[in-house]
Amino acid sequence: MTHLFAPWQLGDLPLPNRIVIAPMCQYSAVDGSASDWHLMHLGQLAISGAGLLILEATAVSAEGRITPGCLGLYSDANEAALARVLAAVRSSSAMPLAMQISHAGRKASSQVPWEGGQQIAPDAPTGWQARAPSALPHGACEVPPTALDAAGLAQVRDDFVATARRAVRLGIQGIELHGAHGYLLHQFLSPLSNRRTDAYGGSLANRMRFVLEVFDAVRAAVPASVPVWLRLSATDWVDGGWDLPSTITLGHELKARGCAALHISSGGVSPLQKIALGPGYQVFLAEAVKAAVGLPTIAVGLITDAEQAEAIVATGQADAVAIARAMLYNPRWPWHAAARLGAQVTVPAQYWRCQPRELKDLLTGASFGQR
Repeated sequence: MTHLFAPWQLGDLPLPNRIVIAPMCQYSAVDGSASDWHLMHLGQLAISGAGLLILEATAVSAEGRITPGCLGLYSDANEAALARVLAAVRSSSAMPLAMQISHAGRKASSQVPWEGGQQIAPDAPTGWQARAPSALPHGACEVPPTALDAAGLAQVRDDFVATARRAVRLGIQGIELHGAHGYLLHQFLSPLSNRRTDAYGGSLANRMRFVLEVFDAVRAAVPASVPVWLRLSATDWVDGGWDLPSTITLGHELKARGCAALHISSGGVSPLQKIALGPGYQVFLAEAVKAAVGLPTIAVGLITDAEQAEAIVATGQADAVAIARAMLYNPRWPWHAAARLGAQVTVPAQYWRCQPRELKDLLTGASFGQR
């Protein structure tokens, strides 16, 4: 058994291997409701042989969407649409499903990436006024967001809780709170985006306060059997921004509150970030957080081949690896990784006969009997 394909436990959720399909926005929802695109997209990923599939960033309110096409789970219509998709996915796969729930904050009301990704003006037909910790725009030429007041903070907390409860009703088995990539929870953490002078700004303890309140509220709202964890940007890659020591401090606070894991990414809160990209460029951050905090840790970022992923897990840099764009490029990535590493994956019976004859033990239960 390879390290990458060894089973592991995420809270109370048993997983067959250490490959996580990272949440990847599809920008293909209608008023937050999942579409046939999601049925096709999630369906193919669910038969990939990965250990866990995390649904894309799912907005907790209409104003919390990044774009007008972003998935949401804030209405009965959203819930019904996603229920249809998930029922179809589960008809052919037993892969555990988690959901990343999110609020875009000041990065809301944006165009989809293939149309430029720029801010949509609040008074445009498809735009809306963004809300954030402080009235600071993400880009210098953007319309500033409205700073959340006490009632707004309470509403956002309630929205996270309501979405988490809807997710559990849909049979989602794990909840990831999106505290990375410059979205609302990350905006509270970073001094680059949080200039509040109340109890939610200033000191590190104050900037962490809202994130911890949201975590506590969600953790209390869902069954103990459903693990709750955070995706975090471990550094802003900007001097004076959120950094690795702050991430470790937050990690200890989350661990004490029952957080099941940390999913370590980086960047996204400032256009001034300077990132030296390369294979596994964020893995050192996951390794540092894992060593200092002691929670199960997921590494992500330009992890693209099987041997690289195996080494990350085998050497203890992380407990699991999240695959994103490489999975879009090759939705059978775990099949090929298993073939290279001498492991097995579980796939639907309809696909057993595609197994190469020289790899007769690759696809669990495979048979070449022909009639």
